Amino acid sequence: MPEMKFESMPGGGEIPLLGLGTYGMGGGMSPSYSQDEKIVHAIRTAIELGYTHIDTAEIYASGHTEELVGRAIKDINRAELLIATKVKPANLRYQDVLAALQGSLKRLDTDYVDLYLIHWPNSSIPLEETFRALNELVARGQVRRLGVSNFSLNELKRARELSETPLVTNQVPYSVYERRYVRNGVLEYCQQNGIILTAYTPIEKGRVARDAEIQAIAEKHAATPVQVALSWLIRQPQVVAIPMSTNPKHLEENLGALDVELSEEDFERLDRLA
Repeated sequence: MPEMKFESMPGGGEIPLLGLGTYGMGGGMSPSYSQDEKIVHAIRTAIELGYTHIDTAEIYASGHTEELVGRAIKDINRAELLIATKVKPANLRYQDVLAALQGSLKRLDTDYVDLYLIHWPNSSIPLEETFRALNELVARGQVRRLGVSNFSLNELKRARELSETPLVTNQVPYSVYERRYVRNGVLEYCQQNGIILTAYTPIEKGRVARDAEIQAIAEKHAATPVQVALSWLIRQPQVVAIPMSTNPKHLEENLGALDVELSEEDFERLDRLA
């Protein structure tokens, strides 16, 4: 099994190049309980394989996904994990942020989260008010580090100004096909300022596996197309990825991306896919 590799975080510490996304586990926007045991087992399997960054959100399955993560990590050494969750846009007022975090902590069955992100910006609530609460939660020790998700360049710059601790990440959609956050300047800004860009939907729900160009590169490296697509992301400075899977074979396959060394020519071919 490949050994996990890391990227440095602003303010110190490291974040794994590959984490585990959890959207869809336990339901979409509303909870589904039919696969609970399978999902808890999958998250535990992921941790056993070497995943330590688990990403979730209060909005996923209306909180049920957090509950499943909490069950999965119950007997794991908490200090070895990096648990990230996100506050939804409707909860960005000062008191609502404080209450939302308490709800997440209860569902995750933990005393703190390592990373707390604003899930989406909300133009009707001043960012200053949101960060007043977020900075307070860091001061209390219930949140270790702060980040944002789906923020434009200007929103990211403002968030960075308002965060009293170094802003760790902007979590955005990014893949060989999805380059919006390259075109809008977010990736370059992150790379220039030591901020982590966390790529979600990095393998486009398996679409990359069916791409002839990616398949050709994969054959050259005795790898799979998914591994090539993930390697393209995590070989870039300040970029980490959080693919979601509950399939043990896919969890293992994704980790194989850590050992795929793409050439400059491979990068150029993949760059042309968007």
